[in-house]
Amino acid sequence: MSLTLLLIVVAATVALLVWASVDVGTRMLRAWRTHFTRETGFHLRELFLFVDPARLYALTLALTVLAAGSVWLVTGSIALSLAVALLLALSPGLVFRSLRTRRIEKIAQQLPDALQMLAGTTRAGLSLPAAIRQITTELRPPLSQEFMLLQHEQRLGVSLDDALESLALRIPAQPVKLMVSAMRIAHETGGGLAETLERTANMLRSQHAMELKIRALTAQGKLQAWVVGLLPLFLLWVLSRMEPDAMALLWTTRLGWGVLAAVLVMELIGVLLIRRIVAIDV
Repeated sequence: MSLTLLLIVVAATVALLVWASVDVGTRMLRAWRTHFTRETGFHLRELFLFVDPARLYALTLALTVLAAGSVWLVTGSIALSLAVALLLALSPGLVFRSLRTRRIEKIAQQLPDALQMLAGTTRAGLSLPAAIRQITTELRPPLSQEFMLLQHEQRLGVSLDDALESLALRIPAQPVKLMVSAMRIAHETGGGLAETLERTANMLRSQHAMELKIRALTAQGKLQAWVVGLLPLFLLWVLSRMEPDAMALLWTTRLGWGVLAAVLVMELIGVLLIRRIVAIDV
């Protein structure tokens, strides 16, 4: 009788644990879906990508489960499968950040030519809003998309200054802030708008050329940072293949763990210092 009661208690406990785990997992999955769709929808609108966030969520979830399950079946390591799942879950945010950075760089490259076109149209007698409408059809994305959005805001009753301010907030790049400041000052003061736009275009073009030159000169330093960061890992792999018994002390003893931690800290400090040295603001 006592054994039967014990089995019933154990079965009820297991059932409660399973139910609690399923409930907590469902709540976490629902919260992640809400956060994912909200953030993904914002990033997609920001990048002018017309994709359903719910479908992207389903695709990300399916790929995460499939990849984590495959890694677990192949390696038998739960920790490695969880790491793969976490990496895939975070990958959309990293992809959106990379796309946004590339978009901002592309807009910064298009600005000098756009300002030169604006200067030509305003010199022909058009106002600034009319000049923006005129050149938008001749520009290529992504700058044309931002100018079209600026025009839509003006049609909805937003003033030109507020629309330009929204443009600077959407694209937090120094060239865009410079362009917005020049356009707002010239529009408010009523001075030589064409000359102001031309000077701004020439300054942005010179700044971009200087940035490219600095990037070329610091490429060796950036490559050195990669070499410094990856060389110890390569040496660890080579020494582990050559002397597995001696290198086993690094993975199985506290002293070895301390050495690995010290190496990792010094590696991070070295890479960060090199990146700080080669990061030159124009």
